[in-house]
Amino acid sequence: MKPIKIAILGFGKIAEDQHVPSIAANPRLELVATSSRSGEGVAQKFTDWRELIRSVEGLQAVAVTTPPGPRYEMARECILAGLHCLLEKPPTAGLAEIADLDCLPQAEQVSLFTTWHAQHHATVDAAAQALAGKRVRSMAIHWHEDVHKWHPGQQWIWEPGGFGVFDPGINAFSIATKIFPGGLFVRSAELSVPKNAQTPIAADIVFSSPEADGPLTASLDWRRSEDEEWTIAVETADGTSVRLEDGGARLVIDGEARKDDGPGEYPDIYRTFVDLIDERRSLVDVAPLRLVADCLLGGRWNQVGPV
Repeated sequence: MKPIKIAILGFGKIAEDQHVPSIAANPRLELVATSSRSGEGVAQKFTDWRELIRSVEGLQAVAVTTPPGPRYEMARECILAGLHCLLEKPPTAGLAEIADLDCLPQAEQVSLFTTWHAQHHATVDAAAQALAGKRVRSMAIHWHEDVHKWHPGQQWIWEPGGFGVFDPGINAFSIATKIFPGGLFVRSAELSVPKNAQTPIAADIVFSSPEADGPLTASLDWRRSEDEEWTIAVETADGTSVRLEDGGARLVIDGEARKDDGPGEYPDIYRTFVDLIDERRSLVDVAPLRLVADCLLGGRWNQVGPV
């Protein structure tokens, strides 16, 4: 079986660090081209992504790894060109855009895959199984890191549509929506917005759920200068304790620790993408993006000092 020819649109750090090695490690895929505004990349290099999809012979699939803003336009043209399409998280800048994209793949007989890399830990699946069918007594999310370490010099995160602290925070939401045994809704959100920015640097969120009898909260903060924390702790009504640490890579159930024994986030993403292509099936999950949208729509905005 010949490998699926794939290109990366929007070659940058995440593409170089995660997508390229994951594609290289999958025998079902062949990376044939990349595009970026600077012309950096691997294989055949393009500065114009439209030129890439028009001129690369035999191209079958693309991974769109740009910032969220242009993804809708790029994905739409790629799908209409008959290309299977993988989208980095979040899939688009808004809910209407991904809803429109979701209508296209079946007619074009291609696959659309909205990826949430934090979900692709075996420990996340195990946490979901441990919580299935249970009532929740409490949930506490802590997603604290240093923006200057993880987004050095990047200005787009502070512009409208840049998501601010929800850029990493949506990873926590993607885990929470996968493991939580029922619907999860935003009751309130306190958003701390720097006076020289258009997006939050921190957020404190209260959730509600028909399946919960106690507090459900999230603390997102980009001002942590050391000792990053990416944890989700859930207590159930029957006394079960489920705690995910290290962004989902480590699971502790009732005091017993379990490590992720899966292939890793991005290798599993591409394994799933190949399966979707083989089955001519799409996987579009908007639940994490919907929670972010509800925080921004109904949250209270408080101005804080500059970035």
